[in-house]
Amino acid sequence: MQFGIFTVGDIAPDPATGRAPTEHERIRRMVETALKAEEAGLDVFAMGEHHNPPFVTSSPTTILGYIVARTSRILLSTSTTLITTNDPVKIAEDFATLQHLAEGRVDLMMGRGNTGPVYPWFGKDIRDGIALAVENYALLRRLWREDVVDWQGRFRTPLQSFTSTPRPLDGVPPFVWHGSIRSPEIAEQAAYYGDGFFHNNIFWPKEHTRRMIELYRTRFEHYGHGPADRAIVGLGGQVYMRRRSQDAIAEFRPFFDNSPTYGNGPSLEETMRQTPLAVGSPQEIIDRTLRFREDFGDYQRQLFNVDGMGLPHHAVLDQIEFLGEEVVPVLRKEFASLRPAHIPDAPTHESLKAAQR
Repeated sequence: MQFGIFTVGDIAPDPATGRAPTEHERIRRMVETALKAEEAGLDVFAMGEHHNPPFVTSSPTTILGYIVARTSRILLSTSTTLITTNDPVKIAEDFATLQHLAEGRVDLMMGRGNTGPVYPWFGKDIRDGIALAVENYALLRRLWREDVVDWQGRFRTPLQSFTSTPRPLDGVPPFVWHGSIRSPEIAEQAAYYGDGFFHNNIFWPKEHTRRMIELYRTRFEHYGHGPADRAIVGLGGQVYMRRRSQDAIAEFRPFFDNSPTYGNGPSLEETMRQTPLAVGSPQEIIDRTLRFREDFGDYQRQLFNVDGMGLPHHAVLDQIEFLGEEVVPVLRKEFASLRPAHIPDAPTHESLKAAQR
């Protein structure tokens, strides 16, 4: 099982000071967060893609490419690559290049995004969101798996005898997760191809998340990829820790209350009851995460959001230390002891290369 962190790269003011980091500061701090994650022994660092303020993650492969050069072990991924508004040819080229630079330690998560105006900014219609996701990904798979592609579709100009370069490292394309919060069509797409399905359940009650995962697993088996419980599932979550739970809640509450996502809605306590948001001691985070297995079955990847919302950078680094030193070692041991032998590990470049051989 893989454990890691993800960031959406938002800029927000610290409620205590009213000061927000500059774009330059935020980008540099994301790099420092990734380096800290590797130092702490985490498995994955992932970042989203947004093309509007208050976010700075418009070019994930650029930032990940820089992080590749500063790290040696951690797997680098995206928590959203916009399959709807990016050209699949460019995705194929960018991530194959990153895969070579990273010696294979890269995968990516396809998603439609949650910012409606991004569609017209890139010449697309939001009403075509699902159709774009389906068509663009079908083309991307061919670009990575066929040396010469002839193709014609609805949403881009045709390709004639086209070869995407560079070719994937060792002839093995990066592993793809399909990320969705609410779209059953995306769970179906992941199942059809036998890819991973990542449900970022960060804002959702467990009943909804369970329905989406069960749909994916059922259809994964239907399409002949193996038993439903061998499907590849990832989950999200958000945590904030201090040694004492009351300190964690007192520190996190101002950021929660001033968040454009959480603020002016249910209270912190109610949100923690209804969603995976976990604020408390390391042991409370361990207990809460272990319940994910009870709720959703065995799964392969757990990513935590620990930054953003104006949280001070030192507090973010503290969260990674808690994860690396106290939380993840226990979770690894507990999940491994509970997992049946036939449940697969999360795919890596080496495992995919071995399977291809």
